[in-house]
Parts: sequence; structure tokens; C-alpha cells
Amino acid sequence: MLHLTQPHRTKLAVAALALAACAAGVTTATASPTADQKVDGVIVVAGNTCGWTNARTSANPPTALTVDRGSINKPGGNLTCDGSITASLNNNPAFTFDDTAATARTDLIDITGQQSFVSCRYKATNIVWDRDGTTRKYVNRAFTATKTSGSFLCPGSVTTAAGGASMLFH
Repeated sequence: MLHLTQPHRTKLAVAALALAACAAGVTTATASPTADQKVDGVIVVAGNTCGWTNARTSANPPTALTVDRGSINKPGGNLTCDGSITASLNNNPAFTFDDTAATARTDLIDITGQQSFVSCRYKATNIVWDRDGTTRKYVNRAFTATKTSGSFLCPGSVTTAAGGASMLFH
């Protein structure tokens, strides 16, 4: 029987949260009429990093949009995580934008993380993001993803601290 220590359980949960972030790279860009309906993502939790580039969106902000999980998950996407963790997004997250308040909101993130033969599925709802100035880069507020299925070795919930993720629409 596979036994994961607390650091390994944490890393597995981190992989799942990586997708929850729908996070961005380290650059910022100002929204423009030539935006290409894409989003880059990265999240760093407990020293582990997961990210992707050029995920497809159904529109450009500030129009409400969805992110296509097929353009994040492999083989169609390029999601990668540090270490031996893999992750996949189980839904197409919807985003709404409030330019007056300089925020965005994600309705639901449904994610699965796996390490070796242990799989953990988490869901987070109503994630709020703060816009970085006049750019289309957004930084998360703290949120908690709750375990919905998986091994008893998986933590019951995992929290991402404020600023632990960002997303960049371009």
C-alpha cells in the first residue's frame, strides 16, 4: 500500500490548486482591441509551481467568458507542474468582470491532482481576483478548495493565500 507523508499529501493538493488558480505568467499586458482570447496561468503553493500558456477563452475581458479546459490539460494544452505531480481541470471555468470595481470572479473550479496512484479532486467556488492597475492581469484573493473525492490520504481542503496566484488575459 502506498503511504504518502504530510509533505507529499500537501504537494498533491498543491497540484490540484494549481489549476484552480487559472493563473498567469510573470508579465502584464494592457487590454487592447487586438487581444487574442487567451489566458496564461501560474500558481506557486508550498514551493511547487504549476502553469500553462495560451489557454483559449470564449471572449476577451471585460465580457463574461469561459476558459477551455482542453487548451490547458494535456494533450491539447501545456500544463506542467514541478516534481512528480500531475493535474487536470475538470470543468470550463466561467469568469465575470467588474471593471468599475477592478475585479473578476470565477464561478467554479473543479480540479484533480495526482501523485503516483493517489488522486484527489477539489472544488472551489466564487473565487475573487483583483485587477493589477489598468492591465488584464488579476491576482487572487485567498480561497479554499474542498475535497470532493479521492484517497483518504488527501487533505479535506487546501487554501491558496491571497497573491498566491495570478492570471493574465491577452
